Amino acid sequence: MKQAKALIIDDEPDILKLLSMTLQRMNVVCSTAETVAEGKELIDNNHFDLCLTDMKLPDGDGMEIVNHIQDVSTRTPVAIITAHGNMELGIEAMKLGAFDFVSKPVDLSRLRAMVSSALRQKEHSKRSPQKTNYRLNGSSQKMDTLRSTIEKLARSQAPVYIAGESGSGKELVARLIHEQGGRYTGPFVPVNCGAIPSELMESEFFGHKKGSFTGAVGDKTGLFAAADGGTLFLDEVADLPLEMQVKLLRAIQERSIRPVGSEKEIPVNIRILSATHHDLSQQVREGSFRQDLFYRINVIELKVPPLRDRVEDIPELVKSLLKRICHDGDIPTLNEKTMNYLQQYHFPGNVRELENILERAITLSDGEEINIIDLQLPDHTARALHGNDTDMEPKAFSRGNKPLEDFLDDIERKAISEALEACRWNKTAAAKELGITFRAMRYKLKKLGLE
Repeated sequence: MKQAKALIIDDEPDILKLLSMTLQRMNVVCSTAETVAEGKELIDNNHFDLCLTDMKLPDGDGMEIVNHIQDVSTRTPVAIITAHGNMELGIEAMKLGAFDFVSKPVDLSRLRAMVSSALRQKEHSKRSPQKTNYRLNGSSQKMDTLRSTIEKLARSQAPVYIAGESGSGKELVARLIHEQGGRYTGPFVPVNCGAIPSELMESEFFGHKKGSFTGAVGDKTGLFAAADGGTLFLDEVADLPLEMQVKLLRAIQERSIRPVGSEKEIPVNIRILSATHHDLSQQVREGSFRQDLFYRINVIELKVPPLRDRVEDIPELVKSLLKRICHDGDIPTLNEKTMNYLQQYHFPGNVRELENILERAITLSDGEEINIIDLQLPDHTARALHGNDTDMEPKAFSRGNKPLEDFLDDIERKAISEALEACRWNKTAAAKELGITFRAMRYKLKKLGLE
């Protein structure tokens, strides 16, 4: 790899010398400037892998450098150096496209970590896309825009708030931002904030020391420490209790944590991505989510479109999902009528619901083709059973308050168990008894937990 080149802009000679020496020890060649004008001239006439600029300069401010680099060299990471306590300016710079920011007095370990991440990102962007198990399916304009936005966000360290309905693919988006960014070699740690009991939340996030509370039989590494050098994805962040929101805000601002029972602060180098299907702005207005934390995690908001707003992507999604579901068997097809019927459905559960519908349809289909009746769409099933009589009320499949899918699963589970018992657990014979294919039987057993 050729030696990296950096531009440092600051009007304080001591700061210029300190930053230059630090980067030179990292094998980075440094050029320096003391004004906005000098910096712009160097940017226009040279190629740099990284730019560090002070916010306050004699003839302007660092925002001008950020904007100039966005105009002439969008893939060059630029970081802002802000005055102590002026985090708002750093956040504003990231909204404009800055890679990251550091505050004076500059923490050199924090600076080195930021520079390393920026250079990895720069090098990573030059390479051909790496093989990954994660990809966004769909050729609609909305998905093209989403992919383009993900690529831009991956070049930054800005906290991103991913908004979208349940099942729309928010975690997939977070993983792609991580994998396409400078932290791709580090861990990606997802956490469902709503799944952690409130009394254990601080320990889960920050870790604890042995004996710090009843049941703490040993030291525990928290999620922040586990994500060090990588990305922490806070899913369903709206479910955090207010007390934990305060502690989370402090950890994000200070970039350090204190395990329960410890008196020592531990620095952490992570990028925060968060998501929820709730309206977080509404929760801020209602007082159930802290405004200061909202502004800190919502530096950039990314909206994931619901499936009903991109129905043209459904055929491609169906093909991909069927291939994944049937990885060890023949892949069934959907005729045009069935596909059109599927595209008319509202999909309140989005892509996750589509996958469940296809998994169920595979188990219900008798041949190599999935038909309308096999889809068992909740508000479409009666029409499929009784033709296209649009005046007919949907037939009720649920019982009491039990969801339709759970009710149907119970019926299938009971019928399959009875058939297996009658056939002495011979799956082939049981499938024949039920009038389904062996492939359908295999998927039913896996789906219903009867294997």
